[in-house]
Amino acid sequence: MEDSMLSRWDASEYLDNPELIAEYLNAAMEENDQDVLLTALANIARAKGMSELAAATGLGRASLYKTLTPGAKPRFETVNKIINGLGIHLHASSV
Repeated sequence: MEDSMLSRWDASEYLDNPELIAEYLNAAMEENDQDVLLTALANIARAKGMSELAAATGLGRASLYKTLTPGAKPRFETVNKIINGLGIHLHASSV
């Protein structure tokens, strides 16, 4: 099979409702891996629209892509802006 016949699976194409987005983000956070969390946030951002997120957060699109790249070390303030810009509310619970 030729590579041109294969397409990459893109999670952002399937994140089309708030409940699914919440489940997806919860699963990513359970991994306890910053790169998994950043990838999940990037997929959610692409699903909702990177331009809209840039407008909501006051961050540039290029900055958002850089911030949400695995291996990045974003400040909590930036991640918090992104989470709020995506309309996500985090909740804590004891383990």
